[in-house]
Amino acid sequence: MPQGPYSDKVMDHFMNPRNMGEIEDADAVGEVGNPACGDVMKLYLKIEDNKIVDAKFKTFGCGAAIASSSITTELIKGKTVDEALKLSNEAVAEALGGLPPAKRHCSVLAEDALKNAIEDYKKRKGLT
Repeated sequence: MPQGPYSDKVMDHFMNPRNMGEIEDADAVGEVGNPACGDVMKLYLKIEDNKIVDAKFKTFGCGAAIASSSITTELIKGKTVDEALKLSNEAVAEALGGLPPAKRHCSVLAEDALKNAIEDYKKRKGLT
């Protein structure tokens, strides 16, 4: 049964986040923050042969921000960098079974953290 405005999936990823933590020797790191709500999201990627082999996150924020970070790591593992780049905030929210309108910015943060991490990876590899 959903808890208030949140789907069971949001609650599951909030209560049991996947891939929380950091990757010490990450190939890419993306960090974003939303000054309006105070959410800060940091995404770490391990990339081998242009494929995301591991993804972890550290998020300081509300349940929806943590759930968005968690589901994002699940959605991008095993994908190529270019495939991961196509992940939209709408896809993040949809994978969570929807987010209340006031919390949609959390899925946007996840998309932005991913884009920043991939940009970081490309800079490190001299691809930009």
